[in-house]
Amino acid sequence: MQVNERNIGLNFNLNQDAVVKVWAPLAEKVALQVEGREPILLQKDCYGYFSLITNGISAGERYWFLLDDDKQLPDPTSLAQPDGVHGASMAINLHYDWTDSSWLNPPLNDYLIYELHVGTFSTESDFSGIERHLDHLVDLGITAIELMPLGSFPGNRNWGYDGVFPYAVQHSYGGPKGLQQLVDACHKRGLAVILDVVYNHLGPEGNYLSEYGPYFTDKYHTPWGKAVNFDDQDCDGVREFVIENVLMWFRDFHIDALRLDAVHAIKDFSAVHVLQEIRQQTDRLMELTGRRHYLIAESDLNDPRYITSVAQQGMGMDAQWVDEFHHALRVSAGEARKGYYLDFNGLPDLAKSYRDAYVYTGNYSLERRRKFGKDASTHPAQQFIVFSQNHDQIGNRLLGERSSTLYSYEMQKLLAAAVLFSPYIPMLFMGEEWGETNPFYYFVSHTDKGLIEMVREGRKQEFAAMHAAGEAIDPQAEDTFNASRLNWDLLTDPNHQVLYQFYKKLISLRKSNSVLAANDRSAVKAQVLGSQQVLVLTRGLQNDTGQVICLMNFSEQPQQVSYPTGKTTDLYLMVDSASPQWHGPQASPEIWKQTQGITLQSASFVAYSTSHD
Repeated sequence: MQVNERNIGLNFNLNQDAVVKVWAPLAEKVALQVEGREPILLQKDCYGYFSLITNGISAGERYWFLLDDDKQLPDPTSLAQPDGVHGASMAINLHYDWTDSSWLNPPLNDYLIYELHVGTFSTESDFSGIERHLDHLVDLGITAIELMPLGSFPGNRNWGYDGVFPYAVQHSYGGPKGLQQLVDACHKRGLAVILDVVYNHLGPEGNYLSEYGPYFTDKYHTPWGKAVNFDDQDCDGVREFVIENVLMWFRDFHIDALRLDAVHAIKDFSAVHVLQEIRQQTDRLMELTGRRHYLIAESDLNDPRYITSVAQQGMGMDAQWVDEFHHALRVSAGEARKGYYLDFNGLPDLAKSYRDAYVYTGNYSLERRRKFGKDASTHPAQQFIVFSQNHDQIGNRLLGERSSTLYSYEMQKLLAAAVLFSPYIPMLFMGEEWGETNPFYYFVSHTDKGLIEMVREGRKQEFAAMHAAGEAIDPQAEDTFNASRLNWDLLTDPNHQVLYQFYKKLISLRKSNSVLAANDRSAVKAQVLGSQQVLVLTRGLQNDTGQVICLMNFSEQPQQVSYPTGKTTDLYLMVDSASPQWHGPQASPEIWKQTQGITLQSASFVAYSTSHD
């Protein structure tokens, strides 16, 4: 496999001839059908591929593939679907005059991620709207933005996980050229770009892949039906389809990292797992270009094999999301123990997650009714991404409530600090930095009436499983989408502006403090103080300059805390969420004397350092 250029689909060479290659093992004949012209027959090659080099199509023209003279279908590797998922594909020349030749993707340890949904992030609902707010993200201290999936989906409203054209950037967002321009603008401002991609399933409407070949197999069951065919008969073409997609984002769009959705739902018993092959081909590309790219997994298996190198028989992912940190944190903050929160005991589990990343490392799970997970304590902190909210954890609530409507102002600050002072890579969800109050619902814009009813009914069943009482919001309604849009005007409100400044302060401290920036997992201690609902997180070793002691009071009452044992010097205040500066009730002392205790205000976070810097 060549990694230096796109090898499948319709591409243009230096002579502006179209180089066409399509995998269609179920067809005997394949022709290129350019709108308004006679079909051009492709040559049948080995292993189900058909190919053609022609000057019979130019960039910007619409085309179809004609299978066996009677099936007119869009290109499965289409780069643009301007007329929607049922319409013709558009020929695109991916050449772009990049200005980011000096850009260096920062080390993962320096990532501070901001997840956003293109459609609801701005009033424009497209890439230009994101670009307009990039200076806000830089001012906040963000170092990487994460875009929810961009593959073309039905209509203009979707989370992106119903995409059916993995190569085609959603047209309403700005298409492929709009994405290239956004990435270039991000790199100019020092921001890395992560793209969320979905290789475990495709959406139901506009999914024409099965007309071309056995892209799916009934060997395995997934929540979305048949599994993507990574190890059954004729799977080689499917694997190339996915791996080429990975390489395209890195090579042709200069994406810095991919977040691979629900890798636990990728079923593959091949000798070389498709994730391992993705890792290997990504490494080949990096050797060729000199650019650095990361692979980030979403997995609910608590299996460190996913973040273990291929050389050590792992899957080779650089990092993974840790939902269990979120679950333990939310239960600590008062979330009811039902649904998937049933397995979490609040502060003891949060302390374990600070130490071990995973909460379940072989212990018994009530929800799963079995022992679950494996220890990952030997893996470095930068392999774990933590958060207090994300698209899933908000949008999969009955009313799409953000933390701002579930918790007090003081608790919101505590949640922010719990994430940003952790040893792991922190991630924020768009708008949380100012306490956005608009919900973030699940939304779609399908055209199939039967499918719309299935989605509505499916959401009701999901909420029933979570024991959520009330009427589910209609995901198809345009009002559902509009209600989920960020309200940037809230930044002018004093309370929301102070919260924003508090986030800025925490992020600045995380970057500037040597102990917090180092993210040394071996120098992390976390303990719960009896029944006080207070967690003490210590960052740095005893003899470190500037060891940081974080006190988190999750209770509804002030708590008295004694001077830490083993300390022989005064401690100096770094940040106090209860300070009037942050609209809190009362500040802690600037210097914590050895002979004194301090009073932690309810729902508050205080950090002290052994250094006076």
